[in-house]
Amino acid sequence: MKRKDHLAEIAEKLDTIANALKALTPPVESTAPTLGTADAYHWEADSKQLLPVPKVSRVPLAMLKGIDSVQDILLRNTEQFARGHGANNALLWGARGMGKSSLVKAIHGDIVDRAGEGFQRLVLIEIAREDLESLPVLMRRIAGETARFIVFCDDLSFDNGETSYKSLKTILDGGLEGRPDNVLFYATSNRRHLMPRDMIENERSTAINPGEAVEEKVSLSDRFGLWLGFHNCDQPTFLTMVRSYADHYGLGIDDETLRARAIEWAATRGARSGRVAIQLVRTLAGELGKSA
Repeated sequence: MKRKDHLAEIAEKLDTIANALKALTPPVESTAPTLGTADAYHWEADSKQLLPVPKVSRVPLAMLKGIDSVQDILLRNTEQFARGHGANNALLWGARGMGKSSLVKAIHGDIVDRAGEGFQRLVLIEIAREDLESLPVLMRRIAGETARFIVFCDDLSFDNGETSYKSLKTILDGGLEGRPDNVLFYATSNRRHLMPRDMIENERSTAINPGEAVEEKVSLSDRFGLWLGFHNCDQPTFLTMVRSYADHYGLGIDDETLRARAIEWAATRGARSGRVAIQLVRTLAGELGKSA
């Protein structure tokens, strides 16, 4: 009996040691597919999870006005990608409120709605600017999926002292791992070159061949194959936007009244843009007892 008790005591101690070692061992990062059935996700960098977005906040593509040229280019690029063909990363830069992020989400929704036209499954993943350093982790996570992905960062820019742009450079330039074939990166920014000029000059000064490292080579924006500019709109374009939004939400307002309200609204806001237009239409909808 004493021998059995002694063996039981040893076994108990071994179990205790094994449990302690297990607690000290870092968890192995899962490489199994983590994608559900949603068409859009938010990347949670801290937990390394893709959180499904049940309903994306977007407007129909046909509702966007005043950006026809850039819309056609980005739509064609995204359609090519969704069919498994060659396509470019895209930077949408320029004036605030002119529909940069709205266009990305609208094009994604348009292609999802036309799934029967030979497109592969297209998934939109939103990543916060603060989480860009986790991009390599995200890329590894989705590289093995059969779907095609647009990784989208809204309002992208970098200030002095920030280093997360280096992770983005590695992805765009195609570092050792590179960007997976099933992933594109779309970003919007109010800054044309994403980084302040003194950051660009610092990159040039630390280059191996400073004479060859001209601004076009070090500017992060040049890593994007598509560079689409959005500019402030004139009054006729603004009025067209207002009319389009009003018609979409079924506001029965005649042209003369709508024009007068739109001009007054733009004057009080000191700006004309798609964002200002939709804000007016929401106000008008509320006055008419409708939702928008």
